[in-house]
Amino acid sequence: MNQLFDIAVSGLTYDGLGNIPEKLSIGIKDGIIAYVGLEELDALEKIDATGLAIAPGFIDVHTHSDVSLYLDGRGESKAFQGVTTEVTGNCSFSPFPINPSFQQQHSDFLAGIGDDRIDIPWVDVDGYRSRLEKQGIAINIAPLVGHGTLRIAAMGLKEGDASDDELTKMKSLLSTMLSQGAFGMSTGLTYVPSRYGTFKELQGLCEVLKTYDRIYTSHARDYDILGDDLFLGPLKEQVALARETSVRIQFSHAAINSPSLWGSAKKWTDFFQSAIDDGLDAAFDVYPYDASSSALTQYLPAWVQEGGVAEMSKRLSDPTVMARAARELLEGWSASKIPWLWDRFVFARTDGLLEVEPGDSIEVAAKKLKMAPELLVLELCKRGGNSVMVVLFYRTEEDMRTFAGSAHSMICSDGSAFPFDQKGRLPHPRSFGASVRALGHISRKLGDMPLEKVIYKMTGKAAQHFHIHDRGTIEVGKAADLVIFDPATVIDAATFIEPAQPPVGISHVIVNGQIIIANGIQKPVLPGKVLRAKSLTTK
Repeated sequence: MNQLFDIAVSGLTYDGLGNIPEKLSIGIKDGIIAYVGLEELDALEKIDATGLAIAPGFIDVHTHSDVSLYLDGRGESKAFQGVTTEVTGNCSFSPFPINPSFQQQHSDFLAGIGDDRIDIPWVDVDGYRSRLEKQGIAINIAPLVGHGTLRIAAMGLKEGDASDDELTKMKSLLSTMLSQGAFGMSTGLTYVPSRYGTFKELQGLCEVLKTYDRIYTSHARDYDILGDDLFLGPLKEQVALARETSVRIQFSHAAINSPSLWGSAKKWTDFFQSAIDDGLDAAFDVYPYDASSSALTQYLPAWVQEGGVAEMSKRLSDPTVMARAARELLEGWSASKIPWLWDRFVFARTDGLLEVEPGDSIEVAAKKLKMAPELLVLELCKRGGNSVMVVLFYRTEEDMRTFAGSAHSMICSDGSAFPFDQKGRLPHPRSFGASVRALGHISRKLGDMPLEKVIYKMTGKAAQHFHIHDRGTIEVGKAADLVIFDPATVIDAATFIEPAQPPVGISHVIVNGQIIIANGIQKPVLPGKVLRAKSLTTK
């Protein structure tokens, strides 16, 4: 072949479609895969991946990197894992649409995904895309519209049903964000204000999504809005929305948090399979850990959070209200009234409030301060709002493995693209290791599935279901997003005690035809893009 490529990579290649790997050469030109075959290639830069594996760059389908990549475009925690595209805007949190009249509420709300609070300098997807691409990001973003942000933009943080006019405004704003290239919409139905959304409201918004052929992803409720099945009810709501509107759905971070239900994942996946058999276009994601993480405020009674963090702080300053909140808190968290096991809640970020240290459990911190645990929780939320983050050890590896093994699951992190310097904070290690943990732990160590299947769940399957049309597989014409790793050694190094650790075994990472990681060292290039969705219907 006479063509001179920008980059040529040769070695054992996993195509992202789940096929058995082949020894191939890949030629990259102008950011695009221009050749895949057996010929030896000429290129300005050659990478001999003999003894290593070549795969499409990983697509993390459930992340919260909306703000973290704005604050630090290097995206170290994800780039070093070979993640080349982050699906953001999950769990109802997105940095658009922004209504300047509710700027404070928007900023307070976004703090719930674990980043420093920002004054948001854009109002829509176009503004967000322009700002991030101008300052530079190392990896790509495929943005979703967060229902919580959408609701604030249309009606503020007020509790209760949306009026017809407010729903019309939400639908109009959603349509505008989709026309600017958002890939879909997410809900976070345990978070204020997304939890106030009725089935009718969500149905109306899903009808807009269907018009644009975009996806609906959902962090489900913790109760059954349609009946009294606490276990399958949250899933049944998503299935019902899909049946009513024919929208494509993604159930977010499947897990079983209630100790009384541990070991029941097979019942859940069997029900999901029955929905697929009925013809629904549905999938779900799971992250490969037995612990979760979120803002501490998520576990407070909903009425305590009404009106936003400023109103919550004011409300909890009343001793009578504080006493009532403490009594209700002790009844358990979520609608299922899951018992508070104080030693299983570990602080990840406290910002020095009450001198509580990251790494301490609620039990340990309460003993140090000689406070009742429930009062400590409320006092921290009163002072810190959504910025106080915790890790919860309320899951089992057995259930995680059942979810991961389903034909309809994808691997995600539910984390963010963070810098390695965490300034004393202890975020969940999933941000630093989820993708490589799937390769090294689920596939190699546990032997639960072959490597090509794990890769498929993080590449081709993800791209197909989210309609990320131009990447996810190694094919001519696709964007040149690649990762090269050692299948014999690749593994996560991040732990709950020391989470901010790069993984082992990642050699090279290529984003849009530029090498961002070479031999384990990040280069000073920022070729990432805020991707634009395409739909069957042009708007």
